[in-house]
Amino acid sequence: MRCSVVRARGAGSGYGSGPLALSIGCRQEHTNLATDSRVAWCCARSGCLVCHGRRPGCPWFAAPRGRRPLGAVHDATVQTEVRTTAGRVRGVVRGPATVFLGIPYAAPPFGDRRFAAPEPVEPWEGLRDCVEFGPTALKPPYPAPIAALLPEPVVPGEEVLNLNVWTPDPGAAGLPVLVWVHGGAFANGSGAVPQYDGTAFARDGVVTVTINYRLGVDGFLYFGDGGPENRGLLDQVAALEWVRDNIAAFGGDPAQVTVAGESAGGMSVLSLMSMPRAAGLFSRAVAQSGSGHIALTPGTATAVADALAEQLGVPRTRAGLAGVPTAELVAAQAALARQIQSQPDPARWAELTLNTMAFEPTVDGDVLPGLPVHGLQQGAATDVDLLIGTNTDEMALFIVPPGLVDLVDEGLLGMLSGGYGVAPEALQVYRDAQPSASPGQLLIAVGTDWMFRIPSLRVAEARAQAAGRTHVYEFAWPSPQFGGQIGACHALEIGFAFDTLGAEGGAPLAGDAPPQQLADVVHRAWVDFVTTGDPGWPVYDLDTRPVQVFGTPSAVVPDPHGDTRRVWEGLRS
Repeated sequence: MRCSVVRARGAGSGYGSGPLALSIGCRQEHTNLATDSRVAWCCARSGCLVCHGRRPGCPWFAAPRGRRPLGAVHDATVQTEVRTTAGRVRGVVRGPATVFLGIPYAAPPFGDRRFAAPEPVEPWEGLRDCVEFGPTALKPPYPAPIAALLPEPVVPGEEVLNLNVWTPDPGAAGLPVLVWVHGGAFANGSGAVPQYDGTAFARDGVVTVTINYRLGVDGFLYFGDGGPENRGLLDQVAALEWVRDNIAAFGGDPAQVTVAGESAGGMSVLSLMSMPRAAGLFSRAVAQSGSGHIALTPGTATAVADALAEQLGVPRTRAGLAGVPTAELVAAQAALARQIQSQPDPARWAELTLNTMAFEPTVDGDVLPGLPVHGLQQGAATDVDLLIGTNTDEMALFIVPPGLVDLVDEGLLGMLSGGYGVAPEALQVYRDAQPSASPGQLLIAVGTDWMFRIPSLRVAEARAQAAGRTHVYEFAWPSPQFGGQIGACHALEIGFAFDTLGAEGGAPLAGDAPPQQLADVVHRAWVDFVTTGDPGWPVYDLDTRPVQVFGTPSAVVPDPHGDTRRVWEGLRS
């Protein structure tokens, strides 16, 4: 069905009030945008803007900027059924999306399945209600003060391997698909975070899927016994296989799948690109604040597993750890993470000394053949289009809220920068680039480059040499929070990419009045990339190094911060 808006009659300021007259193949008056999925479908397909929030008189547009309604906050009265390979599921229409929450894609990974590879979900009889988020993976709370800044829903239950779907119309066909892998240092997070609400993507014609996967000990503890390692990555593959086999029933095209993620999710995306087991499951990828350098050697992973088993007083075996009560296991996991962060001993923890993520993928030679960046340098996934980028002040999230930024003096800056491999003369390049920056602010810049920016550029460089199409961005809008010191910190771009600035829990990072105009620009770039593979700026090359810098205003900049980029030549390879 094709339609365009000719006018909106009687539209008030509330969402869904007043009939909308649609024309050109769609003559029906849609009296309630919140419950009539046909308007979302026809508008998403035609490109008309009734649901895009860009036409005066449209009820969506009339919502306050930055507070546009999301599907998850609407009462829904219209229910929809879809048949999956495991059985029928029932979702609800919420705004411009039909939403299915908590669909299991694999069997519960407990009991005999603990520490095993994901197994197929057992089919069910009858109709399964999928109107609430499913159980979240076992995880400790975020440490303070991060807990006050990043929403962390917790839903109890064993069916943690579940996913959520937002679709413009289950009766459609051939829509592009976005599969979101959440972040959280491989120890936290879930697909139920409010900023990941897929309503805006569905409004713009994209079927959106958010997934849960095993975290921490369950997902990433290394046993080295020949059994399945990297179980969290295997869960992600199983979720992508579910999408391949089922997404057509929700209106999506299994041949147009984009896998995307932020932080640990972005690292997962780059891992998936380098994994033979994931080949063919997606044609595009988005890595936000990721890195292709994050994976443990078996030796370091064994040291982590030994320390955890010793702390719990059990053998370092699957059977030994499976017998530990859940609460005790999660507490021990959190305690070990704190120990590694507070006592960064290179002799014991090797590469963990700098990234301090106790549980992360391991180069096991099977699931993960090598460091993801090395796989990409060797030509993996050159047929996958990639959108990759970072935020200007990533590390500020971890340094400013705890008050550490003001505790860094010149001596500590030199010592920590040296740990990253930055020599004193190279550190002077950062001082020249930011002459008014404090030592703490310079540490944020160096740490951001070591952890996020340079690894992302190494991926882009490798793909440029291997004829892979890569678009690079930098999110540069500085948040006013924490007196402006937090800048364009880690995770800040998520609400802009999803167009969820008004979602619950977003204000602590972005403030009360983030620029909706910038969200329109960023979100549109993501939609365009998922839909066409082109976000709207040139492919990265080694001559001009074009980067889309998102700010107010936004612009394509050749080789931004080139002076500090060159500091790392020969490092982080």
